Amino acid sequence: APVIVRRTFEALGATYVKLGQFIASAPSVFPKEYVEEFQKCLDATEVTDFSIIKRTIEKDLGRSIDDVFATIDPVPLASASVAQVHRATLLGSGRDVVVKVLKPNVEDTLKADLSFVLIVSKVLQFLNPELSRTSLVDIVGDIRESMLEETDFRKEAQNVDAFRRYLEDAELTNIAKAPQVYKQFSGKRVMVMEYFSGVPLTDLEAIRSVSTRDPEATLINALNVWFGSVLACESFHADVHAGNLIVCPDGRVGFIDFGIVGKISPSIWGAVQAFFQSTAARDYERMALALVTMGATDGEVDVKKFANDLRKVYETLDSIEPTVLVDEDTFDGTPRAAVTVDQQQVTQLASDLIVAAEENKIKLPKAFGILIKQLIYFDRYVQLLAPDLEVIDDDRV
Repeated sequence: APVIVRRTFEALGATYVKLGQFIASAPSVFPKEYVEEFQKCLDATEVTDFSIIKRTIEKDLGRSIDDVFATIDPVPLASASVAQVHRATLLGSGRDVVVKVLKPNVEDTLKADLSFVLIVSKVLQFLNPELSRTSLVDIVGDIRESMLEETDFRKEAQNVDAFRRYLEDAELTNIAKAPQVYKQFSGKRVMVMEYFSGVPLTDLEAIRSVSTRDPEATLINALNVWFGSVLACESFHADVHAGNLIVCPDGRVGFIDFGIVGKISPSIWGAVQAFFQSTAARDYERMALALVTMGATDGEVDVKKFANDLRKVYETLDSIEPTVLVDEDTFDGTPRAAVTVDQQQVTQLASDLIVAAEENKIKLPKAFGILIKQLIYFDRYVQLLAPDLEVIDDDRV
């Protein structure tokens, strides 16, 4: 069944491909076999004829394509469900750019399909009240909102600018970069950006061929830049799949495609800080109160019951013995020991926390789920590029 559903989603087009990718990144919401199968859900779609792309560019910019570009490749670099990307050079300066163009009728299709999916989710939740525990309607509503925002490239341009300012303010431009957006040549359906040459962060051999930097160090740079943006940027990149992180020849990590971003409010960060402090002290009532503060409550919450549910989650975690690795020091041969933590258990803990919150009528903010999604992506990168790296214990992270 999961294979049939995944293939059906791919055949149905843009909306359902995006929904499939969401399923793949939400293991706390959907069954394991569907999460695993939808990892194969590809965003690549049929190429839109360049004559149509040209008309879209000229209509959105209000000028002839020849007035902007010296050259533009009619064969796209990529063709996804929502947009198509072409390589070009600017007239006059000759700078290499990419032109991102919204595909025709995408907005109308998304609105129609997502409205249908939202209605179906409401009917399903009405027929099966148990689904209300998973916040199905809220999840679909959030997906609808974020996907429709992807069709307005002016918002994406603002997201890129905010990230570039963060890199400059934090003095991180030596290890990471985001493309310059040429706003004079961009609009709602067209965005012209600086072109980055490079290879995906997940391609280990290609990284070694284009950069002299150690792939593990490059991964740590990407981790640090992204985590820093969660705290210090107006919005953080909320779609860090392999195609959106590029290792450039100068060793810097290029962050591209800011169509989906997340935001953490100061009030939530205060609750997050209180949550982690209470976690360290194993003060379950304070932990419960922090999560209540962080989320939206549906009715009165029994804090003591919630605290007891949290206790069960953490007692399960605490019952797992850490792994002690003994190795010889490469310098003088003396034995050394290191305690490691199973990162999968940490991911499972986050999922269990969400379930415990929902069972106690607490809906954690949308950004909480977005954060977990990105952590799952980075967990995969760690397994591929630095399988011996313990993110939790490494001082470089």
